[in-house]
Amino acid sequence: MPGKEALPSTLKRSSKKAQRTWIKAHDSAVESYGEGERSHRVAFSALKHTHEKVGDHWEAKDENGPSDKQAARRSGGRSGKTAGGVDANASKEHLYAQAKKLDVPGRSKMTKDELVKAIQKANNRKTAKARS
Repeated sequence: MPGKEALPSTLKRSSKKAQRTWIKAHDSAVESYGEGERSHRVAFSALKHTHEKVGDHWEAKDENGPSDKQAARRSGGRSGKTAGGVDANASKEHLYAQAKKLDVPGRSKMTKDELVKAIQKANNRKTAKARS
């Protein structure tokens, strides 16, 4: 299935650039690996280099680069733990600003790792709400 038809709902609510990035990476991965989960992982890995998940959509990052250890891998072929689109490599100040945007309670006392997890939870809640 072409990436345009397989576009996840979070990307449908995102910028055209985020959509193009995912679609191009997905379609290229389908040519290399065939349709399926691996192609989706590759597409999300590519997306995470330029975008981060904020609530129920993806926004362009200030600086390009992998968002977590899994996204830094050369291939999306192996499954592993990700930060769910949160830019875990960003500064604590950036993560705090994202947590503030998402109205995460207790954010001022959180460590960087706690902020990443709290932002993931807030993103998941917003995505679930947008889908219902």
